[in-house]
Amino acid sequence: MTSGSSEHDKVGIVYRVAPPVNDADLNELFVCAWPSHSDCNFGAILKHSLTYVCAYEGPTLIGFVNVAWDGGIHAFILDPTVHPDWQRRGVGRTLIQRAAAVACERGVEWLHVDYRPHLEHFYQSCGFRPTSAGLLQLQAASR
Repeated sequence: MTSGSSEHDKVGIVYRVAPPVNDADLNELFVCAWPSHSDCNFGAILKHSLTYVCAYEGPTLIGFVNVAWDGGIHAFILDPTVHPDWQRRGVGRTLIQRAAAVACERGVEWLHVDYRPHLEHFYQSCGFRPTSAGLLQLQAASR
C-alpha cells in the first residue's frame, strides 16, 4: 500500500496512507477519543513521520495512526486513535496492520509500540509481542 493509496473495507470505511489531513480534523478526532486532548499542530509532527494512516467514513475522519521512525530499521506506532462510535469494530486493528505493511515496504525491520496494560490483548491481536523496555519521562505530559 503506497503513499496516497486507499482501500475500502467491508463496512465502507476507507483507509488512506498519508492523505492530506488538516489539524482541525485531527484535533476534532482526538478530542472525541481523548477528552483531555488539547489542540496541537499535527502538521509539524507528521512532516517527520515515516507515514501515517487515516480511516474515513464518508468524508469524516474516524481513525488515525502515526508511524514515527529513527531513519533506519526501527519505527514506532504513535497515537493510534479511533472515534468512540467506531471502536471495537476492527478499525484500530486495520489501521495498525496497514501502517505495519507500509513500514515493512519501506525497509523497517522492527515496529515498536508502548501501551498500557489494558491494551495488551489488542496489540497482541495485531501481532506485537511483549518486551522489556525502559521509559524516562523528561517533561510533564502536555496533553
